[in-house]
Amino acid sequence: MNNSNQIQPTLVQDLDSLCASIQLAVESLNTPQRIIIAIAGPPGSGKSTLLATLVPMLQKRMQPNTVIGIPMDGFHLDNAQLENDGTRAVKGAPQTFDVNGLLSLMQRLYAGESPVYAPEFDRAGDMSRNCALKIEQAHNIVLVEGNYLLLNQPGWRELAKHFALTIRIDVPSEVLRERLVHRWLHYGLSEEAALAKALSNDIPNAKTVVEQSITANIIYQPENHQ
Repeated sequence: MNNSNQIQPTLVQDLDSLCASIQLAVESLNTPQRIIIAIAGPPGSGKSTLLATLVPMLQKRMQPNTVIGIPMDGFHLDNAQLENDGTRAVKGAPQTFDVNGLLSLMQRLYAGESPVYAPEFDRAGDMSRNCALKIEQAHNIVLVEGNYLLLNQPGWRELAKHFALTIRIDVPSEVLRERLVHRWLHYGLSEEAALAKALSNDIPNAKTVVEQSITANIIYQPENHQ
């Protein structure tokens, strides 16, 4: 169990060191039990990119086909449900996710069940695809990434007891703002609309992550923020 409020986090600034730290932590546990590693951080911090990079790096360092990555975004509530709830305008905020569904998945993974299926978020379609990912018995190291994995709020804080290791990505606020505005520009919004979108929802969500998350074991501050 991760006693995150009582730890002194380790600062890491490059991918090789981060990967080595994860490998060392996994090997020090020396357990046949499935190991779940959380990668948290505000929107725009590069969680999905880091996950996509770390999984093959760890596969090379450890036994093949033992590492898999799961994005938390698969637990976005459907747009129709958000409309019913009146929360479509703040999609991406903590209350717009199925945290109980995510907790159930962590419980099943932690218990060693297999196969276990997880949803994946389709950004192009702006919707979740159920059972898109298959976690098999051989996958004894599971990396999970998401904004609110370490959030110290009811429902969310129950996730932490399933994590053997926690990582938080730390990126300067000005870099986050630039990335979040660029994200909406990429989806076809005007500069004015992209800035408004980022300021009205993304930036407040980022502030929530930074100010209301429990301490992680590792703080990853990527040297290159571009």
